[in-house]
Amino acid sequence: MKKVIALFTLVIFLQGCNVLNQIGGAYNLSQCEFKYKSIDNIQLAGVDLGNTSSISVTNLAKISTILSGGQLQTIPFNMVLNMDVKNPNEFEAFLNALDYVVIINDLEFVVGKLNTPIRIAAGGSGVLPIPVAVDLRNLMNRYSKEKVNSVMSSFLGISSDKTKVTVKLWPTIMIGEAPLKSPAAIPVVFTFGGK
Repeated sequence: MKKVIALFTLVIFLQGCNVLNQIGGAYNLSQCEFKYKSIDNIQLAGVDLGNTSSISVTNLAKISTILSGGQLQTIPFNMVLNMDVKNPNEFEAFLNALDYVVIINDLEFVVGKLNTPIRIAAGGSGVLPIPVAVDLRNLMNRYSKEKVNSVMSSFLGISSDKTKVTVKLWPTIMIGEAPLKSPAAIPVVFTFGGK
């Protein structure tokens, strides 16, 4: 009986250590420095646009036609938003998953979840890729066609307006097998573009 109690106590202790370890890793992640790095793999309605620095004049005409909506029932838009993450802590920063919201020029663009574990070594840095997939037609129905066209035009460099991007990150840790989402978001704000 004493062996069973000792084994049960050890399991509870190890589980408690694991939870504290995860909380510490998530806290360290919240103390990291997040900065915009790049946007890659931009695709608009099946047209591969590459990244924001390589959109050609030919593609600009295609983009304008697609954004006008026409008879398209859906206007799929995909990209990967890469964030530089620098860990100034003395301990590793990590978490199991991440919920996020991407807001472009005050338009809630996408809400998503990244289920890939993230680990940044103490004093190290890494890249956090955030996949973005949205149907622009749904955004046009929710906001307006004009607002979405304006946001996408500045975002893709068609207009000379600056683009403000806000990314909110909510770390998730595991308590046993139950995910626990942080109540406070890590905000990252940056601007690019404009002439």
